[in-house]
Amino acid sequence: MHLLNLGILAHVDAGKTSLTERLLHSVGVIDEIGSVDAGNTQTDTLALERRRGITIKSAVVSFALDDVTVNLIDTPGHPDFIAEVERVLGVLDGAVLVVSAVEGVQAQTRVLMRTLQRLRIPTLVFVNKIDRGGARYEGVLRQISERLTAAVVPMGTTTGLGARDARFTAGLGPAALDVLADQDDDLLAACLDGTLSDARLRAALAARTRQALVHPVYFGSAVTGAGVPELTAGIREMLPAAGGDPDGPVSGTVFKVERGPAGEKIAYARMFSGTLRTRDRVPFAAPDADAREDGRITAISVFEHGTDVRRDAVSAGRIAKLWGLADIRIGDALGEPHKAPGHFFATPTLETVVVPGPGTDRRALHLALTQLAEQDPLIDLRHDEVRREISVSLYGEVQKEVVQATLADDFGLDVGFRKTTPLCVERPAGTGAAVEFNKKDANPFLATVGLRVDPAPVGSGVGFRLEVELGSMPYAFFKAVEDTVLDTLQQGLHGWQVTDCTVTMTHSGYSPRQSHAHQGFDKSMSSTGADFRGLTPLVLIEALRRAGTTVYEPMHRFRVEAPADTLGALLPVLAALRAVPQTTETRDDSGVLEGVVPADRVHELEQRLPGLTRGEGELESGFDHYAPVWRGTAPHRPRTDHNPLNRKEYLLNVTRRVGG
Repeated sequence: MHLLNLGILAHVDAGKTSLTERLLHSVGVIDEIGSVDAGNTQTDTLALERRRGITIKSAVVSFALDDVTVNLIDTPGHPDFIAEVERVLGVLDGAVLVVSAVEGVQAQTRVLMRTLQRLRIPTLVFVNKIDRGGARYEGVLRQISERLTAAVVPMGTTTGLGARDARFTAGLGPAALDVLADQDDDLLAACLDGTLSDARLRAALAARTRQALVHPVYFGSAVTGAGVPELTAGIREMLPAAGGDPDGPVSGTVFKVERGPAGEKIAYARMFSGTLRTRDRVPFAAPDADAREDGRITAISVFEHGTDVRRDAVSAGRIAKLWGLADIRIGDALGEPHKAPGHFFATPTLETVVVPGPGTDRRALHLALTQLAEQDPLIDLRHDEVRREISVSLYGEVQKEVVQATLADDFGLDVGFRKTTPLCVERPAGTGAAVEFNKKDANPFLATVGLRVDPAPVGSGVGFRLEVELGSMPYAFFKAVEDTVLDTLQQGLHGWQVTDCTVTMTHSGYSPRQSHAHQGFDKSMSSTGADFRGLTPLVLIEALRRAGTTVYEPMHRFRVEAPADTLGALLPVLAALRAVPQTTETRDDSGVLEGVVPADRVHELEQRLPGLTRGEGELESGFDHYAPVWRGTAPHRPRTDHNPLNRKEYLLNVTRRVGG
């Protein structure tokens, strides 16, 4: 028996969770099919998911298909929860992308397919809802070929579209040979000389599908079950088994963290190599971390027959729930780091301040938000101790509503939010340098630090370099400067994160360890890491002042498809939202408009689009780039640190004295 870790992905409301229910019922895992509308599905276990009828958190359920054990992972479809999808993609062996036969290829469908292709994840396409009025066969196939990938093979035909008795009949047509022959000369030759058998054609299709070069397309209905037996056969036949050596070194990835009834952390991990046993000590850390922690596994559950069961061990290829790792985080590598695919979706571009309601305990709120950040690190809590405020990062307004409801339902906390604002960044406008010398002028720290800030290419992040000899002082002092530089750049001259720059250390110096005769170490005469951590922000901020910084706001690319006669009414609204249309295309009665729009205006565009396009407009958007803020004064973000912009205030906070 082999394993397959399978993801179900889709645009919201395409029927992804309903398909999961139908699959589980068809293999005997559940006796009755749950309904998203009724809120009784197997994988949407959160009360909030059942109330809203959407998937918010990924869920794992297992079932057997003959000799294949499938770990099926249901993922969110709403773009506000794309981070949850990203964490799942890195642990998949294959995927089923669900498309609605009525709505066809939608905005999120395109985003997901591009990512699946980039990661080369073998993918089947299931066109759902063939029993609904308005369901299409040829039109949806054409959309898939034009908008997703041309390398698609219809796995059969449909009859009775739009009716309850709509059916899918399996069978490979000429399209299969056309697609495969483009990639396989031997197959083409066999076709021409009449020796090509159906078995060879199907074997070639399976091989190309496992290489993510071709994507079989099935039609059916999760509600009636039409096409689902053919899909399950395709899952078993076309998708690759999970790899990994159970006897190799332990290597796994944590893709989800939740809290148990007693508040204990539970880590969901995919094992890529080796075998992990109860009571084993296992090192873990972020894949690119210098230092690693370790913890002892106290319990293991694996997924079998629709539930999770306790086991003494979990081996390569499987997904497990692990207890005992109190400091584990999402994205951590277990044992030897597995090559991670990195981030393929943009980080959140919006931010809001959480406002406690009447009687809400701030400490309880802080604890609750910290636990939510464990489950979704990208909400990126930001604490302002001066104003006693906590900010969270967001993908959109629906995510904000979910955070609010989760705090109320799970923690009994009443909160509101301030207006959502864009998360800007700062970039150096030029080059600036500054230095402060040990025991000179008003430097109260026993350290010499000189830094130069230079602009770097867009997208390069922050680099740290040395122009001083590494042996000129203890390595720990260099490390203290580098770590403090990275921390200080989280808040630039306007309070935003500074990126795309290189910081070079140009001067260094320290006071060697000294002591009075017959006495121990004298801190007042000897440098420590605290001296370098205290001085570096002052030097770095002064270098930034001399370089100057420009504030950039996040911009989303957008694609609007709408009736051609509505584009005229849409253009002035886009202008009012500071959107910049770049291309316009008209096909028959449909028009496509593409351009860029500020991230904080996307939600308003989503709300206004239906009224402007008779309900027929479709919007696709996603982060594209940062653009300079030209209008008025650059937006300012309140600082949450000791404020090195004000030397007197900073020194009073850090050293309780103003100068040397």
